Amino acid sequence: MFCTNCGNGIPEGGSFCVNCGTAVRKQAPGAAPLASPAAPSLLVTPASGASAKCPWCGSEVNASQLSCPRCGATLKLAGAVAASGWSQLPGRKDMAKLQFGNSFCQIEGMYVPVADMNVAAEDGIYFTHHVLLWKDPGVNVTTMPLAGAWKRLFAGMPLIMTQAQGPGHIAFSKDEPGELIALPLQPGETVDVREHLFLVATANVAYDWFQTGIWFKTKSGDDSETHYPVGMFMDRFSSPQAPGLLLLHAAGNIFVRNLAPGQGILVRPSALVFKDPSVQMHLHFEHPSTFFSSWGFWSNRYLWLRLFGPGRVAVQSVFDRIEGESQNITGFSYATAQRW
Repeated sequence: MFCTNCGNGIPEGGSFCVNCGTAVRKQAPGAAPLASPAAPSLLVTPASGASAKCPWCGSEVNASQLSCPRCGATLKLAGAVAASGWSQLPGRKDMAKLQFGNSFCQIEGMYVPVADMNVAAEDGIYFTHHVLLWKDPGVNVTTMPLAGAWKRLFAGMPLIMTQAQGPGHIAFSKDEPGELIALPLQPGETVDVREHLFLVATANVAYDWFQTGIWFKTKSGDDSETHYPVGMFMDRFSSPQAPGLLLLHAAGNIFVRNLAPGQGILVRPSALVFKDPSVQMHLHFEHPSTFFSSWGFWSNRYLWLRLFGPGRVAVQSVFDRIEGESQNITGFSYATAQRW
């Protein structure tokens, strides 16, 4: 017997579908037997022991599963790649469950998603203090013993990393609409993340940071200001020895692209989500040549972040306007330029 809504198999005598919750239609006494819908070919359970590979994180999974237990990506939908080379981040169903060590993370909600973690006694996680939503009283939360690099500015306040140790439940939310990105890190794998997008990571994921070196200066009267279109810092996460899990929160829809060696692309600086460390970046200016007089007097221009491979990059469809980009620029980090 199969569910009339999603096609999932239902055990004989079952009243509800365990996959979508739809009630099973019951046959009235003396009525003709209800026709059981055919099982959709997309959802046929493969033979026991069959395996598949997650299209997002590459983990080996049981082919009968609907979502990857490591990153939550939907497994039954083939990923489409646009002619431009971009592919959308694989969808994650509400209540998707991810496993890390002996612990689990359940992604709840679609508009303002929550990462609800059931942390085992032997597992730990760390996070920024402002994303903590709720926790069991028995979950111990402490300040993470780190070097001074962990105390940076976040919206004018010190950014302090905190850690939690199981057992118990603890949940996190960015308190704004967006999408949760699950990035499983294999041993030896590293990823660079634009600042303020980090949500939570497992304890075996190492953290570091570096200065982006991307900036420009503006001047208005006697006042000068330095702007950092990608942020002054970028976060770097790596998994030195054991597999780990990294959760990010980004705005809008997320798109990923693999750049070939030497291949370049221009993106809005505040749209960048993450990149491989092998992907290099610098500023790029474009402007109509009819308005050009000098670097300091561009009244009409576009400011881009130029990325070039090899490596993977991800962008978000929601981005912020770059403060100062239309003002009088008096200096900048290494940049290229193009006249229209």
